[in-house]
Amino acid sequence: MKLHLPPKVKRILGILSENGYEAYVVGGCVRDSILARDPSDWDITTSAKPEEVRRLFHRTVATGLKHGTVTVLMGEEQFEITTYRAPGQLPGEDAPDLTQDLLHRDFTINAMAYNDRIGLVDIVGGMNDLQRKVIRCVGEPDDRFTEDPLRILRAFRFAAETGFAIDRRTADRIPFFAESLKNVSSERIRDELVKLLVSRNPETILDLYKAGITAVILPEFDLCMETPQNTPHHFYDVGTHTVKTLMAVEPDRIMRLTMLMHDFGKPAVRFRDSLGRDHFKGHAEIGAEIACGIMKRLRFDKDTINKVSKLIYYHDYRPAPEPKAVRRAAYLIGPELFPLYIRIQWADNCGKSLYKRREKQERVSGVARVYEQIMAEGPCLCRKDLAIDGEDLKALGIRGRELGDILESALLMVLDTPELNDREILLRYAADVHARSGRNL
Repeated sequence: MKLHLPPKVKRILGILSENGYEAYVVGGCVRDSILARDPSDWDITTSAKPEEVRRLFHRTVATGLKHGTVTVLMGEEQFEITTYRAPGQLPGEDAPDLTQDLLHRDFTINAMAYNDRIGLVDIVGGMNDLQRKVIRCVGEPDDRFTEDPLRILRAFRFAAETGFAIDRRTADRIPFFAESLKNVSSERIRDELVKLLVSRNPETILDLYKAGITAVILPEFDLCMETPQNTPHHFYDVGTHTVKTLMAVEPDRIMRLTMLMHDFGKPAVRFRDSLGRDHFKGHAEIGAEIACGIMKRLRFDKDTINKVSKLIYYHDYRPAPEPKAVRRAAYLIGPELFPLYIRIQWADNCGKSLYKRREKQERVSGVARVYEQIMAEGPCLCRKDLAIDGEDLKALGIRGRELGDILESALLMVLDTPELNDREILLRYAADVHARSGRNL
């Protein structure tokens, strides 16, 4: 079998080989190449030690010397080169050979190596498992999961991305290691969870639940699975509804995170009335707080936290499909997030019962159409779109908090009546408000 290697990868392998070292592309890039997918990156394993790699290449970064990894820079691209390794290998010790390196990788489909001279090196049956569409641990699952508990989460992530089944022997051992995820860094868990969510099969999160993994890394999801929704608007419990909405929205990181957590507030506010019907008043507001706490716990960046929390807070806000209401909604949610909010509401309805679903989706579609019309007209949806700014108000002698209050009230006025977004009109308005506030002192 011959794989197509990018020119820069061939050059790296060639330099290492010409200087007497073994070198192969390894892991996910080999797997994806065999599956006719474009690898996201190219990892290289070699018999050369890190200091030898740094000597051979002019531009390098010592990104992981304790793990034997050096990043080589070629143009705008980066390539990780790692010395053959095995668990327990200490820096400075003689490097293990390629066989030892491959025997301690996580799954057989990730434990193949390749170069143009030797061809494919597959000592663990990775090719056969690719053909069978199976994810199987290299050797004993207990050994691999003990070396790195994150591998139990990675198994499901690979299953979600490829559509492959997890080998029975591997799957049977996963629940016994779920608790060990408490010892894995939040950042590593976050990255695997996001990759699973944006995969082709986000419903795989149900398998995490069944294996006891969400109980450790996302107990809020388990609460949702245990929360019924006895209401005409729903078929499913909160957790199953959540999964249906994940499947109904495109694989965008912000939207998938929003759908995962949009109803996390429901278990806390669920109220069953005398007729046996469930109500969830205030779940969006509480859900936004819960989601914010989860994302901080998993060390998400502030931008993601702010966007997802805001979308959850407003996910149940339902403006009428008419210009004034949509402009107000776009102002509250923000022009950047409003298109995502529309798609989130559509997906949310897809996870509900058929009761009034057509009417619900018609309202969402109507809001989308009105928003498109508003945007085509060059709307004023935030302060920077006003025909006046803070400098104009300062010229009128307006300062401090009053300046911000007048700009905000002017924006609200323009949201209701767009034709008032005229410089002269707004300056007269500001001057009048300022004069009246002076008389009221």
